Amino acid sequence: MGQLRVVHCPVNFAGIAWRRQAVQFRALAKLLPSTDVFHFYFGLTLVPKRIQFPILKAARKKSVFHFVGSDIRGKSPDELAYGRLAGAQIVGSYDAARWIPEAEVVPPGIDLGAIAPVLPRADGPLRIAHAALSRRRKGTELVVAACDELGLDLDVIENLRHDEVGPRLARADIVVDQLNSGWYGLFAIEAMAYGKPVVGYLHDEAVTRTAAAFGVEVPIVRTTKETLATDLRTLARSDEERRSRGAAGRTYVERVHDADKMADRLIDIYSRL
Repeated sequence: MGQLRVVHCPVNFAGIAWRRQAVQFRALAKLLPSTDVFHFYFGLTLVPKRIQFPILKAARKKSVFHFVGSDIRGKSPDELAYGRLAGAQIVGSYDAARWIPEAEVVPPGIDLGAIAPVLPRADGPLRIAHAALSRRRKGTELVVAACDELGLDLDVIENLRHDEVGPRLARADIVVDQLNSGWYGLFAIEAMAYGKPVVGYLHDEAVTRTAAAFGVEVPIVRTTKETLATDLRTLARSDEERRSRGAAGRTYVERVHDADKMADRLIDIYSRL
């Protein structure tokens, strides 16, 4: 395969609609001659889909739709049928593949070289970390209640820049992810990269398919709203289980979420368009 020029788009354009559209048409005209693959995010294109894909086809250009989860979750097959206009569709997990079964799965990648695992503390009260980007969606009040019941220190991480989250994760002994959506996101990925045991709610089928695809078990301690306090108590009582889960988490992200490996998966998809 020769060198491919891939453009990831669109970016956000500010301004009123007609002016924004004019800017995007100019961007497409500029990119078209020198681009081999247009990699679209969030179900958006540079210009309206009804003309975007005829233009790409006429110019013999390839395209990919890359969905991040919130842009497809809960939508019907008819609402998502436009994805087939592209040469390939990508989702970030086997859980998201419920909505687009034919999509390729490329999990989010992070720079693991920038995150060193942090060894568990030898003493002091256990500290639980939880990110409350949306308290309702994350089940934050249930996490607060469980920690109160068990007498555990809780660090609720919210309203911070991304670069401020890492130090808080590094100080945690256990990380509680979401209790509603059925899969994990960047917060849990980074927690595992730090070698922290993670607790969260996961859908069975996605866990099974992920393990089969990557040859490694998903190490997150699986819980539900009803069992969170019990599962936290069990993990809090076992130093060995926390160490084991933390080490398994780092191994898992090295296999499944390493940015370089995920880039290779993208390149493979591009080569098959």
